[in-house]
Amino acid sequence: MVSDRWLLAWALGSIALGATSLLIPLYFVSIGGSTLLLGVLAGTAAAAGAPGALLFGRLADRGGKRRHLVLVALGLAAVAIAVVSATESVPVVIAGNAVLWFAAGAAAPVLTLLVTVGRLERDWPGRFAALNRYQGWGWAGGLVLGLAWTALLSGPLGVVFAQRTLLWLCAGVTALAAVLAAGWLPADPIESPRPSRIARAIARSRRLPVRSATFPVGPGRLYWLTRSFHPRQIAARLTPTLSVYFLAVVAVFTGFGVFWGPLPSYLAGTLGYSSGIVFALYLVSSLGSALCYGLAGRLAERYDAIGLQSAGLLARAGLHPAVAVVGLALPGSAVGLVTNGVVFTTIGVAWAVIAITAASIVTRLAPPTIRGEALGLYTALSGLATGVGSVLGGWLGGYGFTLAFGVAGGFVFAGTVLIAAIWQRAPRPEPTVPGPTEGD
Repeated sequence: MVSDRWLLAWALGSIALGATSLLIPLYFVSIGGSTLLLGVLAGTAAAAGAPGALLFGRLADRGGKRRHLVLVALGLAAVAIAVVSATESVPVVIAGNAVLWFAAGAAAPVLTLLVTVGRLERDWPGRFAALNRYQGWGWAGGLVLGLAWTALLSGPLGVVFAQRTLLWLCAGVTALAAVLAAGWLPADPIESPRPSRIARAIARSRRLPVRSATFPVGPGRLYWLTRSFHPRQIAARLTPTLSVYFLAVVAVFTGFGVFWGPLPSYLAGTLGYSSGIVFALYLVSSLGSALCYGLAGRLAERYDAIGLQSAGLLARAGLHPAVAVVGLALPGSAVGLVTNGVVFTTIGVAWAVIAITAASIVTRLAPPTIRGEALGLYTALSGLATGVGSVLGGWLGGYGFTLAFGVAGGFVFAGTVLIAAIWQRAPRPEPTVPGPTEGD
């Protein structure tokens, strides 16, 4: 049996990724980056992962040196973080951040392939869950590290110094992860599994990483689910109901991008929260999702997935502008901070419901012959919409964050209306008889 020790190396790298996911936007704000360019920073990061996943995924699938590809990705990420830490140039930070998330996206499909080495196909969903668990809790650990580091050092030594030294630490941690991975990664498999088999196994694996609370699109899923993508075939067999659902997906994830893109500037600049507090808010959102994925899965098995997702989206439609309302009503107060903590936790819980039900809905609405491709299209559309929404959010934030978060809620609400409209028209799933352990 192949050792799982290498997953510890990837968890270490995920700590750095989790910390820099918020640290770089906060550093960007500290060195004078505008709200508009913060949206560009978030948008380019969201867009960069997909090309990395597609390029490295193709290389790995064609028999390339998979271990070497992972090491290249980790090395590239370490260099990108180091470059960002060494400059206060806004364009360089944007470019370095894009390279970082290109590298993170590039590693994802290769790791998905490596985690299946020496395992039977029936065990693959569990292996994907293990990979997600290591990288998800590593990501959460990075947020905890960011909270502690910036809280301890920002006061006596200044915000920029604390952020820059944490960037140095993250670059070193990523480099260490590469060194450990070089010794621990499993040997390259002699024969690669068929992409369609991996795509089906990924679709069956519902456990999502903690990072999904704030970054909903997985580049690894994007690669495997679009590996055998045939645009003409899916266009010819796309049903009207599924088309409406995809339109709703575009609206919803555009709204998510409009909210998350300029959010660091609002929290750190407008509300004056310290870097540690911002890290804490993101952390409670991520943990809210992580702790509720299991419950959301059980609810999805008992109740209609479209109705559940509509409820989760309706909550998010109200919660996004609620962040601005709390800032207006309770500026700079402890009560306002606690209230925002509750709001962010609820945002994470709502995301757990949305994420868990998505694959079930797409599978239910898509004709059997294009289900895998429909899941890939869902992932691609959500990623593209998130990137566009981030840029739009940065632009709107320049006119006012209340406007930006209100528009974010409006996009999500519009998507919710579309999903609710297809609720009664969608085919009903086959009833299931509860098993002996359900409800435990």
